[in-house]
Amino acid sequence: MLSLEAAQERAEALLQRARKAGADAADAVYSADASESIQVRLGKLEDVERSESEHIGLRVFIGTRSASIGSSDMGDAALDELAARAVAMARSAPEDPYAGLAPGDLLTRGPFPALDLEDAEEPSPQTLRAIAEAAEDAARAVPGVTNSEGGGASAGRGLFALATSHGFSGSYATTSRGLSASVVAGEGANMQRDYGWRSARHTADLPSPAEIGEIAGNRAVARLNPGKLKSGPMPVVFDPRVGGTLVGHLIGAMAGSSIARRSSFLLDRLGEQLFDSGVQVIEDPHLPRGLRSRPFDGEGLATARRALVEDGRITTWLLESASARQLGLQPTGHASRGHGGAPGASVSNLHLAAGTVSPQALMADITDGVYVTELIGHGVNGVTGDYSRGASGFRVVNGEKVGPVAEFTIAGNLLDMFAAMTPANDLEWFRPINVPTIRVDGLTIAGD
Repeated sequence: MLSLEAAQERAEALLQRARKAGADAADAVYSADASESIQVRLGKLEDVERSESEHIGLRVFIGTRSASIGSSDMGDAALDELAARAVAMARSAPEDPYAGLAPGDLLTRGPFPALDLEDAEEPSPQTLRAIAEAAEDAARAVPGVTNSEGGGASAGRGLFALATSHGFSGSYATTSRGLSASVVAGEGANMQRDYGWRSARHTADLPSPAEIGEIAGNRAVARLNPGKLKSGPMPVVFDPRVGGTLVGHLIGAMAGSSIARRSSFLLDRLGEQLFDSGVQVIEDPHLPRGLRSRPFDGEGLATARRALVEDGRITTWLLESASARQLGLQPTGHASRGHGGAPGASVSNLHLAAGTVSPQALMADITDGVYVTELIGHGVNGVTGDYSRGASGFRVVNGEKVGPVAEFTIAGNLLDMFAAMTPANDLEWFRPINVPTIRVDGLTIAGD
């Protein structure tokens, strides 16, 4: 894999080709990834995967006309052709008054923050296999576990470089480390599956294989002999491993492109009281070793810690330059880039601030409710906010989890759910979206 300096130089060289081919302005994105994963099952090696890829993308502008193109061929002749083809495509593209690079006066010039996103030690295939086996062994040792879907371990490294014709050039590297186990409890028609999984930038930030395995095994056993819920309204408590999806739906509706197209259930609600006054959603792109940390966004703008929801009110839309121009606003440093096309909008590390009560206290007054540990399906309407998803978890009676339940549906509307949301004090910190246990009253359950 290239060095950071070489990756940056490759993006800058493609820009020069674009200008030579006749582009008025351009930006280039280079990305590369290498990863290795080991999968074992029932103590035997089941799969070994090794992948490497690199890609370069070019976006050019001829006035207000633009085109994007990409390639994995890094040869000089291929890149010359890439630049010429992109310019030809742009000349025949329709005009777009909102297209263009980010405002030059908003570009970050560095120095970029040190985020500690690279682990200098790369685990060997033998090490990956050993920890995958240890995770599976720990899961299979849990009483009640009868079979295994396997243990896995992975390691990867990535590079990202961005250069623009109006003066930005930057790059950064990341590593990823993963560990998982998935097992089955019970027999015959009474079998249940669950898993344990963790990802981090550094191996040292992963829990032990034994902990991952025990989580997987205990979760699977706890799901045995599920009952059914009666239909009707009841309080719903979301486990932290699924509660982050509620914040994810909020973020999707805050994207500037959705607001500009008037296709978001949050339309015209900027600054409105959507949550309880104590609710805060914080974004921190400079979190050391964060899974989504980044020193700059996909257009070369600075990233910064901010409250996306403060005192229960949305403070901003998530704007890249095109949607910002369409809305008459400034871009917010949320641009993201893929292998091709114009930038979209995305967030970095998020957390829903912890509340003041424990999960036990949060559930104490629930006489009949449900604690959700798994959500199924994608029944969320981003235009209306209507919410309907399959789920499983545990019944809550008189403040206590009393037994597993499955095959029910949760329904409501996200605006009502946000207004009724209460977070506990058990905030977890190892996911891209970190949340505590969350209670939402008044949802409709469709069960028996």
